[in-house]
Amino acid sequence: MTRRRRFAGALLALVVGIAAEAHAQNCDGTSTGRVPITDLGSALYLDQFPGGLYPDGNELPSDHRTEGLAQAGLVVPRDAAGAPDPSGKIVLISIGMSNTDQEWCFFNGFACAPFSFTGQALADPAVDHEHLVIANGAAGAQTAPTWTEPDAENYGRIAAEVLPPLGVTPAQVQVAWVKLANGGPTVHLPDPDADAFELEGQLGEVVRSLRINYPNLALVFFSSRVYGGYATTTLNPEPYAYETGFAVKWLIEAQIDQLRGADPDARAGDLDVASGVAPWLGWGAYLWADGTTPRSDGLTWSCSDFVEDGTHPSNSGKEKVGQLLLASFLGSEIAAPWFRAAPEASAFATAAASLATLGLLARRRRR
Repeated sequence: MTRRRRFAGALLALVVGIAAEAHAQNCDGTSTGRVPITDLGSALYLDQFPGGLYPDGNELPSDHRTEGLAQAGLVVPRDAAGAPDPSGKIVLISIGMSNTDQEWCFFNGFACAPFSFTGQALADPAVDHEHLVIANGAAGAQTAPTWTEPDAENYGRIAAEVLPPLGVTPAQVQVAWVKLANGGPTVHLPDPDADAFELEGQLGEVVRSLRINYPNLALVFFSSRVYGGYATTTLNPEPYAYETGFAVKWLIEAQIDQLRGADPDARAGDLDVASGVAPWLGWGAYLWADGTTPRSDGLTWSCSDFVEDGTHPSNSGKEKVGQLLLASFLGSEIAAPWFRAAPEASAFATAAASLATLGLLARRRRR
């Protein structure tokens, strides 16, 4: 039993209490001086930890790409029992905590907010709206320890409350987006007991538990935390928000090494794809940037992108994450076979939207 799991109940109570007592953002926290993992290049974080999303930089290694494409080929429409069915569904689900929940959907009682990832994806004609079902499994205060066990309450909640209203089953869940962290971290790198090391191990347990609950799960895309420099609580400030990126990086590298013949990683555990123990693991959108200091692609985080606690996203922050996620899925070779609409369907949807707009304008001119 890990240190986090022993105190999981107390930790969740702490997380909820902290969120309830949030103070105004620290809008002076515009930079930490840390370099996004994607921009580190040959430099080392703390003179010890290489950057890059993958072992040799930000590009997906060719062998892991090949494995990912093979697994993507298994993502096909399935019926409720999980059998391939051309008229079936493909479920893409989010797994995570409150930030994950808000960025993925931000349910307003009727539907996901239009600025969330789900809202943006449902409005984009390039996305497959015929077979793809986007489900929100994330929920507030559901930090990493609440997902590690196969019989965790979260999986029962999803099976009973999330999937049925969408008309789908656990057997149709084939792709997941995972964004997790621990509430109230206290030990940072390079300490051997750092939260980032523990999070790597927890994420390994999470993906194995996901595979048990969703037997057709083939792909898991990860994101780490957004910027935490404006935080005014201990929920997940810097440097912990930044260092969650290393936990994800190490987990994915552990699977790459194992698929190349290495023994299972001591922290991450068994991540074998061929035996069915784990799905294929890769990066989704990398979300961290150093506040108002632009990273190489121009991404920044301003104080207005967060609510009062400086940790949870405001509507502009949710929209920004949604845009990054949508671009990531649309631009991924591993996601294209199941996320993108067929070219003819996408073209038809775009034309239909244009015609609808023209019709609306014509009606307005006649008034």
